[in-house]
Amino acid sequence: MVRKTKEEAQETRNAILDAAELVFKEHGVSRTSLAEIATAAGVTRGAVYWHFKNKADLFDAMIQRVFDPFETKLAELRADDDANPVDLLRKLASHFFERIVNDPRYLRVIEIVWHKCEYVGEMARSRDKHLECGNRYLAVSEEAFRLAQARGYLPASLDPHLAAIGLMAAADGLVVNWTLDPRLFSLAADGPVIIDLYLAGLHTTQ
Repeated sequence: MVRKTKEEAQETRNAILDAAELVFKEHGVSRTSLAEIATAAGVTRGAVYWHFKNKADLFDAMIQRVFDPFETKLAELRADDDANPVDLLRKLASHFFERIVNDPRYLRVIEIVWHKCEYVGEMARSRDKHLECGNRYLAVSEEAFRLAQARGYLPASLDPHLAAIGLMAAADGLVVNWTLDPRLFSLAADGPVIIDLYLAGLHTTQ
């Protein structure tokens, strides 16, 4: 009986998160109330508060449900002494683009995070978490570039920190512009090509 109750609680939690994605995308985060999410999920407002402290907590859980940790990829880099870490960064970027194109939920959350949320008031804490996630990605990318230097794949004159910032700016910029207007280019096909152009330029660093 307890197991069934836990399963039902998880189903309710997922239903609330599903509803939040749809309502946030349609109306924006700041203009959405927990009562509206409860109605869309077919549950009471009390059920929403039983699972989530407030809207910011719900928003964070929505993001956490779809985002993968980057740190596991860094462990893969360190485990293979012969691999070119830049190749893994290239694969990560391609996977990022492909998932956005092919996973409707992932795309929906990306659009909410970048286009449908004002990080003020109660959502300011979520902005800090968003920045923390970006900083973790930067740390993984910077470490990958340092490993690539140590293994002779990149010139010693390269600044790994600046290279990591440039890679994040390129990848995020492509996604931001594509989600605003998918007619501009094919994210899945053209995105990796543009990332390759950026990475190729790192070899000519003076």
